[in-house]
Parts: sequence; structure tokens; C-alpha cells
Amino acid sequence: MPFDFKKEYKEYYMPPKKPTIVTVPTMNYIAVRGEGDPNAEGGEYKQAIELLYGIAYTIKMSKKGDHQIEGYFDYVVPPLEGFWWQDGVQGVDYTHKEHFKWVSLIRLPDFVTKTDFDWAIEEATRKKKTDFSKVEFLTYDEGLCVQCMHIGGYDDEPATVQLMHEYMTVQGYSLDISQSRFHHEIYLSDARKVSPDKLKTVIRHPIK
Repeated sequence: MPFDFKKEYKEYYMPPKKPTIVTVPTMNYIAVRGEGDPNAEGGEYKQAIELLYGIAYTIKMSKKGDHQIEGYFDYVVPPLEGFWWQDGVQGVDYTHKEHFKWVSLIRLPDFVTKTDFDWAIEEATRKKKTDFSKVEFLTYDEGLCVQCMHIGGYDDEPATVQLMHEYMTVQGYSLDISQSRFHHEIYLSDARKVSPDKLKTVIRHPIK
């Protein structure tokens, strides 16, 4: 059975539907930065996702080619994630999605080095005849956070966020969103196939 990050690390990908405190370790990601409404047809966000998956599957399928990654084991490509912010806003203003700035992400297995990543960029560029220059290797130490499983549409997230903030305050923590610590979402459902009321999204906020 391929290694499934969601099942092996449930504390990061399958939190309960009530807020919890978690310390997230340093992880490596495939990342693309951009801005604007993620729902815009032909917008930067949808292009970014195509780039991310292009690299994610080039790495996953490397086992079938000449570039053999040391320590490779078969795995399920981890879920899509995103860091979100808006200038001058602490958190997210869902009524002005056109002001979003974001980093779209897919976690990398620990065995993938920067050298392997660079190979994947070259290989995907050659095979897919696509410009992958926006894709970067990102190492991120998220640290102490409050998180919760949100069930429902993305526009309904503020109610879950409020519960998270109430919980962290009771526990003696305060919100620590900054220019380097972000509103974080992990998408466990495919929005193209699942009705909005059943979407599963992990919401995570940095705290101190």
C-alpha cells in the first residue's frame, strides 16, 4: 500500500471538528505564489494548481524513469494546501477575494532533496512543454497553531475561525498571524466533485 500522509499523520490532516492546539514540524513543499480571486476563470490560482500537480506527479512517477531518488518509497500525493493573506487585514476578508495573496502548496516527502526537485522542474518542462519557473522548493516551519476540521463551503469558514479564536483565548493563547505566519487551509475534498456543504477543509491559524 502506498504511504498516505493523511492517514499516517492524522494530527495534521484529520483534526476533529472542534478546535485543537498542535505544533507543526518543519516540512518541505512544492509552492507557487500568486494573487487574486481563486475562483477567477483562467486566473493565476488555477494555473498555479496545474503547475503544482505537474511537479508532484513528476516526482511521484520518477520511480519509472532514469532518475532514481535515494530513499524513495511509493506514496499518495498529499492534499493541496494554501497560505492566504490580504495586505492590511489580520486573517481573511472573504468579501474581497480579489485582494487575496497566496502561496499554493503540496507537501513533499522528506526524501525529496532540492537536487531532486530541480531535476523534476527540468523533466516536467521538457515533457510537458510548459514553463515551470514559478514553482519553488519551500521549507516552512509552521510551529504552534490552533486548527479545526471545517465541514462546508469556503464562504462559511468565518464561523469555524471564530470557534478557533475563542478556544485559543480560553487556552491562554493569542493569534499570531504576520507577514511570515498565515491563515492556512488544507483541502481534503475535490470541490469539483463534492457538494459545498460536504467539503472538508483543515483550517489552521498560528498562535503564541
